[in-house]
Amino acid sequence: MKREKDIPLTETVYYILLSLLEPAHGYLILQKIEELSEGQVRMAAGTLYGAIENLLKLKFIQPVESGDSRRKVYLITDKGKNILRLDAKRMKHMIRITDDAFKNERGL
Repeated sequence: MKREKDIPLTETVYYILLSLLEPAHGYLILQKIEELSEGQVRMAAGTLYGAIENLLKLKFIQPVESGDSRRKVYLITDKGKNILRLDAKRMKHMIRITDDAFKNERGL
């Protein structure tokens, strides 16, 4: 199977894409990431905006219209959803084979 060049996603990028399944502005993205990660990932604004610029260039996210001209709002694209799904599938495979290895180690 050919491996996608943008995979694996970094933890930061994974959470940003996941948080943008619904339109969100920067501060809301930061809140969603902290919530989704159960407080394990806290991102600085500078890190977020650097990642957003890269994700825009890769066409994984896009700006969308909002009622507030002071805030930029973003949404994941179909390309971004596809890459997110592929990385989730990759991680599920890793978890499955790891679980199997531990089961075999214990003779279960």
